[in-house]
Amino acid sequence: MAHFVDPDYACSTARPPDFDDFWRQVEDQAGRIGLAPQLVSDPLRSDEEVAVYQAFYTSIDRVRIAAWYCLPRDSEGPLPGLLKVPGYKSDPAVPKEWARLGYAALAVAPRGKLRSRSQFDPGYPGLLTHGIVDRNTYSYRGFYVDAWRGVDFLAARPEVDDSRLGVVGSSQGGALALCTAARRPRIRAASVGAPFLVGMLDSTELTSSYPYREIADYLRLYPDRRRRVEETLSYFDCINFAPSITCPLIMNIGLRDNVCPPETGYAVFGDVASTDKRLYAYPDQGHGAGRHEHDRIAARFLAEQLGPEVRR
Repeated sequence: MAHFVDPDYACSTARPPDFDDFWRQVEDQAGRIGLAPQLVSDPLRSDEEVAVYQAFYTSIDRVRIAAWYCLPRDSEGPLPGLLKVPGYKSDPAVPKEWARLGYAALAVAPRGKLRSRSQFDPGYPGLLTHGIVDRNTYSYRGFYVDAWRGVDFLAARPEVDDSRLGVVGSSQGGALALCTAARRPRIRAASVGAPFLVGMLDSTELTSSYPYREIADYLRLYPDRRRRVEETLSYFDCINFAPSITCPLIMNIGLRDNVCPPETGYAVFGDVASTDKRLYAYPDQGHGAGRHEHDRIAARFLAEQLGPEVRR
């Protein structure tokens, strides 16, 4: 039986009146901490076309963040920079495919990921509910900033043209792409797939799948904390970042997605403020959201917006 998806679905999440003030204060706190960037050449992962580096920088709370950084060899002139942000459980892959397309590509591993967990490691499951009763202790406060600081890392690199920066990600990476585009206006293009962390409490009713089940299980254990959880999540729900996104954006969703409900994808897309936005809904696709077909569309979109030297 076909699953009916309401394209006019509205999330119940309310935007706190001090939403922008909260994030401005968080970013001010992070901004007082130097990036202390470091690159370490990785000959084992490099090849004739792409130079691979292990990258490191410091984020809020002085947590040291790891990333993979890839550059096309023998490139001429400043390169467009591309931030690749990861899914929930997966660790970021080395983004060599984007370097081959002409980008300076940074795949960041926010705190708690395998290479960034020495100072913070709530585990999986665990990240989604860690510190969830307080906006100042919730895991995604640091996790989001870790991604945003990746943009700062790229913008500071001498080989990167900081006027041509983009972000790409799917699932949790889709959420990170949304909030990064919202909080880093220098982002010129965003490719968002099957976004997670949208209508977060609504999603616990729309699906029983992991990872949203973490929140549902938490609330069953601690029903008295629901109001505090709802208040906290309102500061991290990407539906509330969407009105600040003005760059060109594409989004792909799968209408049979039982992980990130497609209803919430429609909702957040509708709230994105950009006048240049396109939604690709794949009727017979699940959480992959038509990836094999859509990857080519995303690559073409980013090339149009950021203008890399395409390498084969």
